Amino acid sequence: MSDTDALLAQLIGRVDALLARAEHLLPAAPVLPDLAGKIAFRWRRRRNDRHGGGQLVPVMHPHRIRLADLQDIDMQKARIDVNTRQFLRGSLANNVLLTGARGTGKSSLIKALLNEYAAAGLRLIEVDKDDLIDLPDIVELIAGRPERFILFCDDMSFESGEPGFKALKSVLDGSVSALADNVLIYATSNRRHLMPEYFDENLDARHVDGEVHPGEATEEKISLSERFGLWLSFYPFTQDEYLAIVRHWLREFGVPAGEIETARAEALQWSLSRGSRSGRVAWQFARDRAGRTTG
Repeated sequence: MSDTDALLAQLIGRVDALLARAEHLLPAAPVLPDLAGKIAFRWRRRRNDRHGGGQLVPVMHPHRIRLADLQDIDMQKARIDVNTRQFLRGSLANNVLLTGARGTGKSSLIKALLNEYAAAGLRLIEVDKDDLIDLPDIVELIAGRPERFILFCDDMSFESGEPGFKALKSVLDGSVSALADNVLIYATSNRRHLMPEYFDENLDARHVDGEVHPGEATEEKISLSERFGLWLSFYPFTQDEYLAIVRHWLREFGVPAGEIETARAEALQWSLSRGSRSGRVAWQFARDRAGRTTG
């Protein structure tokens, strides 16, 4: 072997050694866990791991709320139920954005859909806002599976420039690759456009041929929410609607019928102390009252 050949062989050996060491520094490719018997999952990044990879983690005890438990949101239930059934039978369906008042059943509605249609193959993957940059990896991981997956992003809102904002826009509609046929995104937010809106942004609006055109900052915010094909809005409950929800949960928790009507004044006082007549507050009151009544 000539000196040149020996030197070349030595260099190749060093390069191979460096590549082998570099492989240990790269994040490991996500592995699909055993899905048998599991209906809900969370995507978790290993933030304490220097590799920073992510993985699907089964939820051992999913929330067992039912569609029948959700009161006074019949229109929203009907719209998202139809969309979900279309998705399950392989027909065209839309990604869904649920927005509006807090505690009105947005996230509970998605959980109830999972319980309603898990036997038909529906599965749920909860993705934290900070982990949305992993959406392409998640979609690739579950593409081609026989199950139908809803990627659930709860309570989303973004500040300008956050990486999750761009990642979600790209996955919804903008990437060169389409979203897999067995994947939809259902997201909830208290903000219709998922980002804070500031008064001074209106100053950037311009008039063209008599029409108002929003400024670039506003256009950027609208561009994400418009990528959801179905919008569902949720509104604060009236006093009567709040009390109806209280009665429903008191019955579900086994409170005797005679005591349900007598709890009315206490339920109203509870809502005043919380500053809200939401479904969540009604459920919390019913748990407290039932615990004291049946305990």
